[in-house]
Amino acid sequence: MTRSRLLLKSVEAVLLVFLFFLIFGPMLGLVLWSIALRWYWPHALPQEIGGDYWAQALGFQKSLAIGAVSITEAFQTSMIIAVLVVVLAMLIAIPAGYVLAKYPIPFRGAILFLFLMPQAFPQQPVFVNLLLTFNKLGLTSKIEGVVLIHLMVSLVFSVWISSAAFKGIPPELEEAARSVGASKLRAFFQITLPLAAPGLLASAVFVFLTSLDEFTGTFFIGLPFITTLPMLLYSSSGSNLQFASVIAIVLLIPSILFMIIIERFLKAEHVGGVGL
Repeated sequence: MTRSRLLLKSVEAVLLVFLFFLIFGPMLGLVLWSIALRWYWPHALPQEIGGDYWAQALGFQKSLAIGAVSITEAFQTSMIIAVLVVVLAMLIAIPAGYVLAKYPIPFRGAILFLFLMPQAFPQQPVFVNLLLTFNKLGLTSKIEGVVLIHLMVSLVFSVWISSAAFKGIPPELEEAARSVGASKLRAFFQITLPLAAPGLLASAVFVFLTSLDEFTGTFFIGLPFITTLPMLLYSSSGSNLQFASVIAIVLLIPSILFMIIIERFLKAEHVGGVGL
């Protein structure tokens, strides 16, 4: 092996190690903090480890000395809200995405841009104004109000990705089904929808993760009766790093699993049509 090639391999190895620590270093820190019972400066590793914070968070024990609470109720609330948001978002996104992809809709770009609007402005002023409206409608501090807020934030992912998924399917396939006697509805359900399923699955995953991690909208609309995992995470981050690390890992698990699903099923043709 020549000297230049050895040098190149060494640089590649150093970069790989650097990227490894850059990506997994924060996760390793979370794992260490979640099991650290005592960890004080200047020690590089915890002086005492144990699963007390995990046991408390998962509801297996109750101890006032730990300074943590059970997250099971907040986890159930987060999951219920996220599932409801996915169902509602896909009920809107599938027909809207199909129409925007397959029909010459006037002002198509403007319509897609409207779905982007909640992401285009700072969220706090928007949620403060919505708080007044939701309060008049009796939707504050209720699951229904939080679901609507999460839906507003998530629609951009569901509609844009769904539209791209349908746009990537050649119209000739649906026309071929129609030419042999299939109705338009049957051609949609038997040809178009199955072909678009990977893109629609990715859309649903993005909506689920967005809802699961949403904090600002839940804070303004859900308090004081709706508590989700992100709200517990933010409330404990400044005072109890061990408990906050446990919650962060619990939130990371579905994100990692769903990202693997997206990487497996979402191909370039499903996102090639994303855009105005």
